[in-house]
Amino acid sequence: MLTLLGGVFLGWSLGANDAANAFGSAVSSRMVKFWTAAVLASIFVVLGALLEGRAGIETLQGLTELTLKMAVVSSVAAALTVTIMTVLGLPVSTSQAAVGAIFGIGVLNKQMNVAGLGKVVACWFGTPIGGLLIAIVLYRLLAVFYNRSKIDLFDSDILLRLSLIVAGSYAAYALGANNVANVTAVFVAAGQLTVFTAALVGGLSIALGILTFSRGVMETVGTKLVRLDPFSALVVVLAEGLTVHFYTLVGVPVSTSQAVIGAILGVGIVKGVNTVSRRTLTNILIGWFLTPAIACFVAVVLYFAVNLRFIPEL
Repeated sequence: MLTLLGGVFLGWSLGANDAANAFGSAVSSRMVKFWTAAVLASIFVVLGALLEGRAGIETLQGLTELTLKMAVVSSVAAALTVTIMTVLGLPVSTSQAAVGAIFGIGVLNKQMNVAGLGKVVACWFGTPIGGLLIAIVLYRLLAVFYNRSKIDLFDSDILLRLSLIVAGSYAAYALGANNVANVTAVFVAAGQLTVFTAALVGGLSIALGILTFSRGVMETVGTKLVRLDPFSALVVVLAEGLTVHFYTLVGVPVSTSQAVIGAILGVGIVKGVNTVSRRTLTNILIGWFLTPAIACFVAVVLYFAVNLRFIPEL
């Protein structure tokens, strides 16, 4: 079990940070209480991992051949990269960290599924674009429905509150289904876990992160989303969930944060307002390119470190 600690830590940090993408807007705007959001997010993350996590796990495990030692190095390298990027204050994608670490091991193996890697990278670029396009369509459709409903303010508040709970639960489901592969796929590749066990362990570790350490992130990071009104926040969460779920069906783990940023930009285009600053976009791009590169470098360094042999003096 000790060999799984790197993956469990990665799952814990993923849950602690990315739960805000599902429920941050609802919690920070006081539309939903934290513990309601945390419990719902934890339940739906595990359900998503168990019901639809297989495709992403199979994609990542097929990128290169891994021994158990390589799997441990890869998961620890990804976890360290997420920590480094967080300390630097740069946006981080757990998916890019996991794939970057696997790529580093693949370079050492001299064996890499180039077609599979190309599919993953293409989906990385498609994630914010997908979030943007879906948000534009959703905003226009839901606005027509909302404006024609002619409900009073009290009923409107109840409707938005319930909608944010449903949308957040769906986004949490998509998070578990899509991102569980980042946590434990390498252990499936190494023959340490079955796909079902990997999905269960990964889902539970993400849920643990949500329950133990996501409150601050939801209440503070979530406010970056809710410079938007509750209706716009609902559109962003739904667009993020649909985007991530789409890539789950494709079988590629992607970044929920990048899907959210794309969705916010989509809402901004519809409303004609500047919802994301140039500095924020610059930081996102820096994190986008640095995350896989750092994870690859850390994985290579760790692999050489754990394979050092001391030669005794003659």
